[in-house]
Amino acid sequence: MVRTLNLTANIPATCELHISLPADFPQGPAEIVLVVSPSKDSRRSTLADFRDSEFFGMWRDRSDIGDSVDFAHELRSEGWKRSA
Repeated sequence: MVRTLNLTANIPATCELHISLPADFPQGPAEIVLVVSPSKDSRRSTLADFRDSEFFGMWRDRSDIGDSVDFAHELRSEGWKRSA
């Protein structure tokens, strides 16, 4: 049986979180996933932000990749095969 618990927290400067679970929560292995959402007052990313990031053009100098669109399509296809 899978049991989930959604918590909301502010991550402090120390980057330490302490979690107390309800007493009836099952013991044993657990997977903890943190999802960090942008704050409401942060500005939205723009295309210029992406262009200036380390990800834009990251395959530019690769001699083993002919067509980057075909290469990306093949990567996605392989990923879907593995997850099925």
